Amino acid sequence: MNQEIILVNDRDEPIGYTSKYEAHKTGQLHRAFSVFLHSGDRLLIQQRADDKYHSPGLWANTCCSHPRKGEELKAAVDRRLMEEAGITCETEEVFSFIYKYRFEEELYEHEFDHVFLGEYSGEYRINTQEAKAFKWVRSDELLRNLEEHPEAYACWFRIAAPRVIELINKAREQV
Repeated sequence: MNQEIILVNDRDEPIGYTSKYEAHKTGQLHRAFSVFLHSGDRLLIQQRADDKYHSPGLWANTCCSHPRKGEELKAAVDRRLMEEAGITCETEEVFSFIYKYRFEEELYEHEFDHVFLGEYSGEYRINTQEAKAFKWVRSDELLRNLEEHPEAYACWFRIAAPRVIELINKAREQV
């Protein structure tokens, strides 16, 4: 929680460093990433652990986190994919976006989120400090659930997942 993460401006240029705790307490814009793995029209999603300090028990993408001070973005993606899910696979950045969400007084997400996508169909391992469950879900089912039960999903996931599914569907149409 006290590892230094990268503060950025709205062009994703580093402007300093702070602890993860301080960034989330004060709502400072910082660099983050979200990884989505898919197999055909199914996505591997994660239910966040119940003891997470924000968004506990909510469904989100395969993994997400922040690069640490001095760590390259892609290296951080690979590290967290292994730490959270026990997975090694190729991913590529497909888009990025900025969002700000206030959970409560002095608890915010304000992130420049880099979204990575990879194709994967192997095994995974649950790191119970990070997640309480993983599951494969069809993209059409996920979109329906996002619309009918948005409260069951993390705030960044509600923004990114429809765009990721659109990209996956476009790629499948071109094959």
